[in-house]
Amino acid sequence: MLDVRDVCMQFGGIRAVDHVSLHIPAGQITGLIGPNGAGKSTLFNVIAGYHRPTSGEVWLDGEPITGLPPHELFSKGLLRTFQVAHEFGSLTVRENLMMVPSGQIGERLLGAWLGRSQAKRQEQQVWEKAEEVIAFLELEAVADEFAANLSGGQKKLLELGRTMMTDAKVVFLDEVGAGVNRSLFGRLGQAIARLNQERGYTFCMIEHDMEFIQRLCQTVVVMAEGRVLARDMPEAIMANEAVIEAYLGRAYVDGKPVA
Repeated sequence: MLDVRDVCMQFGGIRAVDHVSLHIPAGQITGLIGPNGAGKSTLFNVIAGYHRPTSGEVWLDGEPITGLPPHELFSKGLLRTFQVAHEFGSLTVRENLMMVPSGQIGERLLGAWLGRSQAKRQEQQVWEKAEEVIAFLELEAVADEFAANLSGGQKKLLELGRTMMTDAKVVFLDEVGAGVNRSLFGRLGQAIARLNQERGYTFCMIEHDMEFIQRLCQTVVVMAEGRVLARDMPEAIMANEAVIEAYLGRAYVDGKPVA
């Protein structure tokens, strides 16, 4: 699905991403872990078009996408969420979802005047899609609530829902569990797993909760000091001595947390 080829990202004298290459297979959930400052979010920003890499290439479905801006990547099905959810606080949950699809006829003045019936049909289709997403994520109770009033977990569910309003090929999730209580964190995990298993979504996620990573991911990539330290199945990563030393610490023995 997506290939990162020898990517470097340098800010002044600091190389935040240092010759990183990785492959994200279609239809899988890939975890990206590592200590703070390892370059994980910077790599996401390079892939999603927020930074143009100093060197290297990014390919999506066999097509070079290096340096394309986020809105062009959005149209190609590559989406990125953030550690702090980016919602429209003064709009309701439903309205936030309905704003996502691009190219809506009613957004253009000429289209609104000359294509009223077509714009109305399209708006109805977008509304129905939003209702489907709300039901899937069990957000019915807050569908008409302003997004600014949602809890941290509800905002993360809403952000996940916004990726469902378009034809996403691969979704990059940045610390999906940050600021989320355990109950909603579990719902987020279930929604991600269902989107992967039932709808074929490809995910790559940054997350520090290793139980969450083990439960959801088929492959885990570990970064440290801007470089890829290891890439393997979750069980092998948890038992990898280099990963334990660089990130997990001795709280893990034989891949399992020590009480």
